[in-house]
Amino acid sequence: MPVHRPGSDRSARSLRPRPLAVFVTAVLAALSLTLPLTSARAATTPSRGSAHMGMGVLAHDGRHGTPASSAVAQTEGVDVSAYQGNVAWSTLWVSGVRWAYAKATEGTYYTNPYFAQQYNGSYNVGMIRGAYHFATPDTASGATQASYFAGHGGGWSRDGKTLPGALDIEWNPYGAACYGKSASQMVSWIADFVTTYHSLTSRYPVIYTASSWWTQCTGNYGGFGADDPLWIARYASDPGTLPAGWSYYTMWQYTSSGPTAGDHDKFNGALDRVQALANG
Repeated sequence: MPVHRPGSDRSARSLRPRPLAVFVTAVLAALSLTLPLTSARAATTPSRGSAHMGMGVLAHDGRHGTPASSAVAQTEGVDVSAYQGNVAWSTLWVSGVRWAYAKATEGTYYTNPYFAQQYNGSYNVGMIRGAYHFATPDTASGATQASYFAGHGGGWSRDGKTLPGALDIEWNPYGAACYGKSASQMVSWIADFVTTYHSLTSRYPVIYTASSWWTQCTGNYGGFGADDPLWIARYASDPGTLPAGWSYYTMWQYTSSGPTAGDHDKFNGALDRVQALANG
C-alpha cells in the first residue's frame, strides 16, 4: 500500500500561492483602480490654447449677483476668444457695447484663429478695441511671452481706437493654480512681462486678474498700481475688494454670460475715458 509522505502531494503544492503571481495580481488590481481616475483627470484638463479670460472665476470665486444700476457713468464692453468664433459685432454695437478685447495669444505656442475677425470686426463697427494675452508663467519667461504677444496682434498705435494690450493673469487651467511659482517668483514674472511690453510698445499693459488669485499667487503685491490699469474679475453686484496697489478699477468683468456673445465688462467712466486710455 503506497504511503503518502508529507510534502509529496503535487496537487497540494500547486494550490499554494506563488509569490510572483501574487505580486502581478496586486499590480494589475492597483492599475485597474488608478487608470479610471487618471483618465478622468485627463478628460477634465482643457487642451493648450483653449484658455480664455475669466476661465477660472466661476469655479474659484463663484457668482454673486449682477451689478445694480449706477449713477456713475460706465461704458459697456466685451471680451472674446476663439470660443466665440466669428462675432456679430453690429448686433453688439446696437446693444450699446462700445469697446472690446479679443484674445490674441497664449504662452508662446498659440494664436487665436478668429483674431482678425474679432479685432478688426469690432474696429470696423466703431468700437475701441484691444488685444489680450493669456499668461502661462510655467512655459516661458514674462519677457518672452510679452514679445510673442506684441508680435502677434498685441501691439499698440495712437489711432484713438486701439487700447493697450492686456495681460490675463489668473488660475492655471492646465495645472497648479499658481503655475508652480512662489509669490516672489510670480511677481518677478509679471514685472518681466510688463517691462518688456512697455519697452516694445511704449504702453504699460492692462492687468486682468481676480483679487483672490492675486492674493494667493502674488502675496497681494501692491507694486503695479502706479502704471498698469486694473481690470478686475468678479461676477457680483460690485467689484469687491481690489488687489493691493489699486485704489480703483479701470475695467470690471462682471459676467461670463452676457447677451449675444462674450463676457461682459464695464469701463469705469464714460466713453471719453475709454478714448483717453486708447490715446495714452
